[in-house]
Amino acid sequence: MMTALLYPVLSVSALAILFGLMLGFASQKFAVEVDPREERIAGALPGANCGGCGFLGCAAFAEAVAKKDAAYNGCSVGGSSVATVIAETMGIVPVISERKVAFIKCNGKDESAKRSYIYDGSKNCVAASQLAGGGNKSCSFGCLGLGSCKNACMFGAVKIEDGIAEVDEQKCTACGKCAAACPKKLIEIVPEKSNVRVLCNSRDTGKAVRANCSVGCIGCKICQKLCKTEAITVEGNIAHIDYEKCVLCMECVNKCPSKAIKILS
Repeated sequence: MMTALLYPVLSVSALAILFGLMLGFASQKFAVEVDPREERIAGALPGANCGGCGFLGCAAFAEAVAKKDAAYNGCSVGGSSVATVIAETMGIVPVISERKVAFIKCNGKDESAKRSYIYDGSKNCVAASQLAGGGNKSCSFGCLGLGSCKNACMFGAVKIEDGIAEVDEQKCTACGKCAAACPKKLIEIVPEKSNVRVLCNSRDTGKAVRANCSVGCIGCKICQKLCKTEAITVEGNIAHIDYEKCVLCMECVNKCPSKAIKILS
């Protein structure tokens, strides 16, 4: 009786040992070598897996950097400290770029911007923008304030106040998720220190802007004429600032008749 039980046990054990040896051989034979730099880079990354670098996650970004298929400073969440570690790992001299943040080009709060009808649908800017007029704001270029950008932000840097989205620049990592979620293309990634900005995105004529919003850019070109460094140009009825040329002289801020240009603290 014991012999009858012993043979199956020995057979299963032998097969287990055999399969184990085969798997061990296969793991060594077909093992894919991992670049040690990739492991060090992955260890330095914040692990947010936000996709702001253009890759599916931190592991994919680390692999791409190790293979020289991605820039060492591509992680906006990690900032300059992570970029420095990655550069040292890759044996290159880091060039630390200035910090950037998301900027919402609209100041059309409830008390300043008109609405053409009452919207009672889902809290989704994309869905609302498909309705008549691109949403219920009289200005078809304005922020709808339904929070798609807020929901996309993994870092709690976006909030909705008085009918428009606002960015907490201290929390912002410039990952770009909010910009991708905005159907109006209102959000740009800009240098943090360049805090003189045009809080408007309307391409309407000055007359139409005044009818829809009391704080919109009317394209009057006063700012362009006053700017001694030629940092401001008015194209398509809207002022644009070249942040590399801007010296923060405040002339545009002080003279803008609609207060569409502001300095953000």
